[in-house]
Amino acid sequence: MKITRRQAAFGGMSLVAGSSISTAGRAEPGSVLGIGEGLEDFWLATDAYIYGYPLVTMEMTRRVLTNVAAPVGTRAPMGTIIKLRQYPDASFRDVTAPNADTLYTTAFFDVGKEPWVLSIPDMKGRYFLMPMLDGWTTVFQVPGKRTTGTGAQTYVITGPGWKGSLPAGVKEYKSPTSIVWLLGRIYCTGTPEDYAEVHKLQDEFKLVPLSSYGKPYTPPSGTVDPSIDMKMAVREQVNRMDAVSYFTLLCKLMKDNPPAAADAPQIAKFAQIGIVPGQDFDASKLKADFLKRVPEVAVDRIMIQFKINKDIKNEGGWAFTTKTGIYGTDYLMRALITAIGLGANRPQDAVYPTSQKDAVGRKYNGANKYVMRFPKGQLPPASGFWSLTMYDAGYFFVNNPLNRYSISARQNLKSNPDGSTDLYIQKESPGKDKEANWLPSPPGDFILMMRLYWPAEKNPSIINGSWKIPPVTKVT
Repeated sequence: MKITRRQAAFGGMSLVAGSSISTAGRAEPGSVLGIGEGLEDFWLATDAYIYGYPLVTMEMTRRVLTNVAAPVGTRAPMGTIIKLRQYPDASFRDVTAPNADTLYTTAFFDVGKEPWVLSIPDMKGRYFLMPMLDGWTTVFQVPGKRTTGTGAQTYVITGPGWKGSLPAGVKEYKSPTSIVWLLGRIYCTGTPEDYAEVHKLQDEFKLVPLSSYGKPYTPPSGTVDPSIDMKMAVREQVNRMDAVSYFTLLCKLMKDNPPAAADAPQIAKFAQIGIVPGQDFDASKLKADFLKRVPEVAVDRIMIQFKINKDIKNEGGWAFTTKTGIYGTDYLMRALITAIGLGANRPQDAVYPTSQKDAVGRKYNGANKYVMRFPKGQLPPASGFWSLTMYDAGYFFVNNPLNRYSISARQNLKSNPDGSTDLYIQKESPGKDKEANWLPSPPGDFILMMRLYWPAEKNPSIINGSWKIPPVTKVT
């Protein structure tokens, strides 16, 4: 089973909310699982697997992205800011569904021992956002243009239970966990001039431990652990873990990344199968044959939500959700987002409609020509920006003569006489007079993804359904 970074939806998906894990996707007793006595313990174990999936995946992601001695590409040691300097091209294969709209400015850091201080420079009106995710993948704070403006600002991020005094002029953000992932994005047009401007801003970001705030500070070199697999995708590494290794790691991680107070009922249930935060996993509480089956069945329970989730909206060939970033006790939703869109924003910051088929349900293919028409005044309503990105069937950029991987208002789109706007989605040029509106496609199958950053919250809005995404139609 291969699930791409944002496949099928798509920037995050929503599942049925509830105070405990939904039974959706569970088999009935006496089913093909072949499990008789003790079936409830087996299902409880799959509940625990789903519950812990975000925390385990976040930790495995942290290990891979920080397992270097010095910053290189998309990786840097703990506490060191990664500054991506340009958009990837069609040869890029490190991450699926890359974007050509924002330059990532990110870091993993540990606030368990002491707080860390993030200093953001004056962004001079530029759109940016700096979401902070806790170990359970909840976006607990989002400084940025939408929420805090673009002036210079400084925050101290404190860990669970921290108490102490703070320097003057800083605002405290309390992280529920020791692990914090800063997953910042800065808008950039991609021109040499704008790259240079964004690089200057990136270089002014500062991330230091509180004890070094206001003093000269050089991030220490990282320690490389040769036992960490740096090639296999993190998702595959997690999905291939046996249940004992998985639950052992989960119990350990929950010591420094405590469950939320609302999780107490679930945590109490997990104790009966040997899963207690901060204690060693007691594998004797579960049958060995149960443990062998847990990962496979739990992952299947997560992924079946694609078909049964009522909160995944399908409109004119586009699929998306507006339920991401804050999950409460909807553990299935949180796990699914982890599997297909780790790092998803709150919907107020971004929505990612994705389309694999045209308006009548046929797969997109470069042998055909397509048009996406926006009526007058109906271009995507977004206060940050919007874009439409072209991917091949593997969710990678498509090589083309314009080196254009996405299309947006920054292409100076041309309108029709009636005020509508057509986007031409095809392999060959639609003609010089229409190339401003051309999104080149590959010869074979392809996928489209729209990004609406800071989508409008009032009419028309994708969030409340008052704005509908136009279908993509095949030109006959």
